[in-house]
Amino acid sequence: MFKVTFAVTFLGLTMISSVVLQAQSEMAPAAPIPSQILAAKKVFISNAGGDFDSNLWSGGPIRPYNEFYAAIASWSRYELVSTPGEADLVLEIGLADPIMGVTGSKESGCDSYKTPQFRLALLDPKTHMLLWVIRSAPGNMNGLQKSRDKKIEDALNKLVADLKALTAQPAAASAPK
Repeated sequence: MFKVTFAVTFLGLTMISSVVLQAQSEMAPAAPIPSQILAAKKVFISNAGGDFDSNLWSGGPIRPYNEFYAAIASWSRYELVSTPGEADLVLEIGLADPIMGVTGSKESGCDSYKTPQFRLALLDPKTHMLLWVIRSAPGNMNGLQKSRDKKIEDALNKLVADLKALTAQPAAASAPK
């Protein structure tokens, strides 16, 4: 009896595994990255501001924009231009503090919690079409000023790293067929 049960179980697991492997091999191919993102040589950096408390870090509300601007300038991939009309791509840096969940109950009352995050929107300056969005969250902003500043810096660095990874894609691989 044990041998039969083992054999049936083994056969069942083998069949499930083959279905899973087949499903994985039939996954949709990667969608193309908009060509404007990959071909851009000139960018305009826009400050979209934000809606969370900029007193959480030193340097005031302009600090994230200044640091992002400096990081893109030092990268040397793009020529930074002073107007969107001169640009091939607009990089719009902004701050958000969306409600991520609600805790509590009807009886005890509800409370929401937020997760501050940076939002980098990549826009086509000619059509004003949103092409791509990259987000990076500094996480919990409790703690000492130095700790909060480090979290902000790390989140901005991740945003830049994600942009670099996106634009490092080969243009031919992302072109529609």
